[in-house]
Amino acid sequence: MSPSAPLPAGHRLAGAASPYLRRHAGQPVEWYPWGAEALDRARTLNRPILLSIGYAACHWCEVMAEESFADPAIAGLINEHYVAIKVDREERPDLDHLYQLSHTLLNGRGGGWPLTAFLTAADQAPFFVGTYFPASARGGLPAFADVLSGIVRYLAAEGPSIAAQNERLRAALASASGGPPPVPDAPPAAAALRARLAELFDPDWGGFARAPKFPHPVLIEALLAHWAASATGPEPDLQALYMATLTLTRMAEGGLRDQLGGGFARYATDRQWQVPHFEQMLTDQALLIRVYTEAAIATGEAAFRATATAAADFVLRRLTLGDGGFAASLAADSADGEGAYYLWTPDAVRDAVDEGDYELVARHYGLSRAANVDGRFWHLYVAEPVDAVAAALAIRADEAARRLAAARLKLLEVRDGRTAPFRDDKRLTGANALMIGALARLARGFGLPGYGEAARRTLAALRSSAWDGRRLLASTFDGQQGPPGFLRDYAYLGDSLLELLQWRYEPADLDLAVALADALIERFEADDGGFCFSAHEAEPLFVRGKDWTDDAAPSGSGVATRFLLRLGRLLGEERYLAAAGRALRAAQAAIDQDPLAHGTLLAAAAEWAEPGTVVVVRGSAAEVEEWSAALAPLYRPDRLVLPIGADVADLPAALAVRAAGTAALAYLCRGSTCTGPYTTLATLTAALREAG
Repeated sequence: MSPSAPLPAGHRLAGAASPYLRRHAGQPVEWYPWGAEALDRARTLNRPILLSIGYAACHWCEVMAEESFADPAIAGLINEHYVAIKVDREERPDLDHLYQLSHTLLNGRGGGWPLTAFLTAADQAPFFVGTYFPASARGGLPAFADVLSGIVRYLAAEGPSIAAQNERLRAALASASGGPPPVPDAPPAAAALRARLAELFDPDWGGFARAPKFPHPVLIEALLAHWAASATGPEPDLQALYMATLTLTRMAEGGLRDQLGGGFARYATDRQWQVPHFEQMLTDQALLIRVYTEAAIATGEAAFRATATAAADFVLRRLTLGDGGFAASLAADSADGEGAYYLWTPDAVRDAVDEGDYELVARHYGLSRAANVDGRFWHLYVAEPVDAVAAALAIRADEAARRLAAARLKLLEVRDGRTAPFRDDKRLTGANALMIGALARLARGFGLPGYGEAARRTLAALRSSAWDGRRLLASTFDGQQGPPGFLRDYAYLGDSLLELLQWRYEPADLDLAVALADALIERFEADDGGFCFSAHEAEPLFVRGKDWTDDAAPSGSGVATRFLLRLGRLLGEERYLAAAGRALRAAQAAIDQDPLAHGTLLAAAAEWAEPGTVVVVRGSAAEVEEWSAALAPLYRPDRLVLPIGADVADLPAALAVRAAGTAALAYLCRGSTCTGPYTTLATLTAALREAG
């Protein structure tokens, strides 16, 4: 069909490999997915592109869809003057990254979702970018119809100036993607990050903002690692530990965490972490399971362990896909509105719990205080700890805990009977890879093999659906393949394989890690060092950038660099170490300029400067499990412990020299220096303490 003869509205999205795109298929807007058909049509008709980027769990995406894209009059304006393209930001993070950065450069502030961008037909250059626009003007935002009409007039009057702006933007994007110039006499990046976090820290409620509040697990891990590095010195940084643990405690007690189901929402709208935006993303669960696990190991705090396991159980219970792996998200909205699935009234709680338990539940979860949603609903949070409630009601603390646990299950059963929010069943490779690492860390840290087996099942699902032996897919859905994998997909999976190998060594997993490392260098490394967001053979975009900065998840370049550095030292492979070194040199200016935005790269740089230890344990299956379990509670985030059975053959050369004996033994390596074998756990742990 020619570009001038459009298919029926919505037809092109009906069979998309994204549930988010499919949900827009019935709208009167003549949507296209991103691709040659849409871009060719824009060039042929010389029409600007209206690019709308969102995702299935996004509340304001849903609002704009219902208010504007379902409105025949607004759809008529779009269809007459634009070529409309709908993008799932989880499916195409490269497009989202590029046009979010464009929003920042054009507007001087960060963007968000939905992202609404207007692009030139010739080269997809953004000349106007916003986020949510209402159907009617309100809150200082213009009506979307007025925006659409105004841009048509602006293009007619200002065409030449737009071309000049586009060239300036292209240069700015290229500079931002490659890293800003270094700051003269900048303080050491690690100290600068630590100081900046202290400035931003909320001493009452934790976190690093007032409101809205995001979890920032990468920054919390940086604080834990900073404390650990100082713990054996004359002045341990207890303030760093306090900032991390207070933030984790307040988040776990607040409404950011689903007190019944165990999962975490995307962010909180208030300083006290009470009321979130209710979408629950797989990526967030993985990152928070990981950081709560690390904190539990570092501090011995049982509450952190309980939080990590509850979040993992939520993922296994609510997000598991029938053919393996996990769904991308649960939406914020259900049939009764945003967050309605999670909200309660006192009467509803009283009807659900056992007679006599209501006051206990109400005091603990905040129902005895003012409503915190719309003045008439309660979103549960820990208003009073169990001990305090028990004392107030003159009952034993253990009895109060038992009754609260039983009441929680009854409330959860009632809530499970409600109409659940929409679940996006895309299997995102990167998010599933992060979950593999989180579950493996949880299994290894606390001797909980069920989580390790869940990680292995997820890996099997990715192997069968997203890996062809040379390349990854970014996502799959309903038997359909999503786009080719991006840097983060390869980096996250490689990094998580190293974690899975520490739980249980499987030669095939190491082989896959090597294949991913080779692909990172071959297909993503830039000529000037560092890694591009998309592969060399990917479609050309307005600007091809590098994935330097942490956002809702760790930067692809940071994780790729750390993965190559660790794998290179594990295998004695100079190619991987050299690529990691090139990436860090290329990123140095960006790290020094803004360490807060580059925490993952900064952690990799710290391991480059001070190599972590690698422990190889050899022995029978029972022996290596025993030794690994003994080492797991020793918190050192830069340490790898590889348990390899004595019967494993065909090891890579650097591992084969760590020969097994007649009984369990271990080798300890730091950088290129190795010691051992150590034939008892006591001598090994003494050597680890000496190594630091």
